[in-house]
Amino acid sequence: MKKIIILIVAVVFPFALTAQSDFDKYIDSDHVGSIVINKSLLGMVAKFSNDSNDKEAQEFIEMAQNIDEIKVFMTANSSASEDMASTVKKYLRKSNMELLMQVKEKDNKVDFYVKSTKNDEIVNELLMFVKSDESNGHDFNSVLVTMSGKIELDKIGALVNKMNLPKELEQAEKSKK
Repeated sequence: MKKIIILIVAVVFPFALTAQSDFDKYIDSDHVGSIVINKSLLGMVAKFSNDSNDKEAQEFIEMAQNIDEIKVFMTANSSASEDMASTVKKYLRKSNMELLMQVKEKDNKVDFYVKSTKNDEIVNELLMFVKSDESNGHDFNSVLVTMSGKIELDKIGALVNKMNLPKELEQAEKSKK
């Protein structure tokens, strides 16, 4: 039995590491701003948001308990933006994520991808990539948001509002319905 467990860990562990490390190179980049929120911090925020009369707060608490990690990367540097787009493209090819929705508004393009479960309302991973035209005068060229865990799409709005995440994520909630 012990050998079987070691064999399973040896086979699964490398895949878990590669899925988590694809975007980690941006954490220490001088040209990319990053925010990494782990399960412990989400749990603390959920405790402080415990207002039993607020429906959105309750949805946030329920969702936060099932999220393992949120990573947000943003850059205004054109070469970092191109590298980010390339990394996202490579990651999507190997990760079996499906395109949930694309939004094009003026000079911004927003793509939402999910790694689905058997239940269409719950996903294991959500990725949002915003690519903006360099000449638009925004503070960024690219924004990448990844979430992993048990993500209930109908509760994304509560998370966006409580954690002050990009508002485009709310559109992912509406598109799967």
